[in-house]
Amino acid sequence: MFELDVRSRKPIYEQLTDKVKEMIMHGILQADEQLPSVRALSSQLTVNPNTIQKAYRELEREGFIYSLPGKGSFVAPLAQERSESQRTELREQLLRLMAEAVYLGFTESEISALYRQMLERKSGGEKHD
Repeated sequence: MFELDVRSRKPIYEQLTDKVKEMIMHGILQADEQLPSVRALSSQLTVNPNTIQKAYRELEREGFIYSLPGKGSFVAPLAQERSESQRTELREQLLRLMAEAVYLGFTESEISALYRQMLERKSGGEKHD
């Protein structure tokens, strides 16, 4: 379910949070679906439980998951108000990235091609790293 690159310069907890977000966005993990326990995931990935806990805390802080004491962590349903604030924040990030891409010489057609590629991946359910 979760694969991590131990040789990556990216911290393990960030790799895990990114993977969970990706799985939620692609519909692999559904709203209210239970995530593996910290202990089970730690054992499966051979990672310190504190690392898993840190990733889960970050995902909860960002609103992707919620925790129920004694029950575990679950995928959060998308709340409209959270969705709007996330869209606004993401819009600003995209504008910054697009400005950088234009500065580096990306053309409008190259940026459009990237957008189409993302749509194909999403609709085709293609697995990618």
